[in-house]
Amino acid sequence: MGIAKRLNSMFQAKANAALDKHEDPRQTLDLSYEQQLENLTKVKRAVADVATARKRVEIQAEQIKSQGDKLAEQAKQALGQGNEPLAREALTRREAIASQLKDLDAQHAQIVEQEDKLTATAQKLQTEVEAFRTRKETIKATYTAAEASAHVSEAVSGISTSMNDAGAAMQRAQDKVAQMQARSGALDELLASGALTDLSAAPTDDIQAQLDKAGGGSNVDAQLAALKASLSAGETQSSLPSGGATASSDEA
Repeated sequence: MGIAKRLNSMFQAKANAALDKHEDPRQTLDLSYEQQLENLTKVKRAVADVATARKRVEIQAEQIKSQGDKLAEQAKQALGQGNEPLAREALTRREAIASQLKDLDAQHAQIVEQEDKLTATAQKLQTEVEAFRTRKETIKATYTAAEASAHVSEAVSGISTSMNDAGAAMQRAQDKVAQMQARSGALDELLASGALTDLSAAPTDDIQAQLDKAGGGSNVDAQLAALKASLSAGETQSSLPSGGATASSDEA
């Protein structure tokens, strides 16, 4: 195979593949049905033409037969008048007409046979076209249903993909929220423990903090000393002798 022929075959294959990809079988079936209807119309037209020819031969045969009957009557009249030569002439013409009538009968038989064949062909083709139309509509309905089902499947697939993407995005968002909540909780714990400085509080230096702490301790010590003193004074008062109190009364 030459290069040009191989290239032509490759081009034809690609063209057929592209045509098949974009071809709608419903349109192809309708086109095929229209072509069959055209062929059926041609056959019916041929049947009508043959029938017309048959009728024309039949009319011509009737005319010739009528002429033959007239010549036979004329021959009879000529013999009645004693004119035998005239009667012979009439019969001679009638014989020639009879030969034409025989040819017409043979032609008529051929036309009838042809008409019968064409009629049978037309009837058979009519049946096939009607059957093709039924199959065509069935296939078209099946294809339409399959096409709709394919579109639904594509839509469902697209929805599933979108839902998967949305689910993944939602999960990422939830993960980020959880991460931010954990980070916020950890910062709160660090701030409470003092590991981190709360920048929102009033600024203080470390010296002032130590002074505040020492001052707080001195206040506690003072309160503790006062409490001890009050307890010691109570114990001393409760230990005094009761006689001393009586003596004081007597002296009074």
